[in-house]
Amino acid sequence: MPVSRRSRKREVEKISRERIDYLLRLADDVFLEKPARAQRYADLSRRIGMRNKVRLPKIWRRRICRNCKAFLWPGVNCRVRLRPRRQSHIVVTCFNCGHHTRYNI
Repeated sequence: MPVSRRSRKREVEKISRERIDYLLRLADDVFLEKPARAQRYADLSRRIGMRNKVRLPKIWRRRICRNCKAFLWPGVNCRVRLRPRRQSHIVVTCFNCGHHTRYNI
């Protein structure tokens, strides 16, 4: 029995999300001992997402620098600050490239 395109696409998206989440959890666990390996896991997860047109979950998307694509670990290779001015927001500064990213609270 042939499988429809839609169900095949859903299955591919599901598998992609599982692999992305697994790789980024591994990157999170390994970062302090082997940052290069954690970066490799983050790169692989990004490429899986791009290949299958699946977005990274928000909690993981914020852990990757938008400019240099480095896997961020607060206090090690990025700085996180709360700013009450204008609208309250969080500012994340990457130490690799110096890029600032704002997230509204």
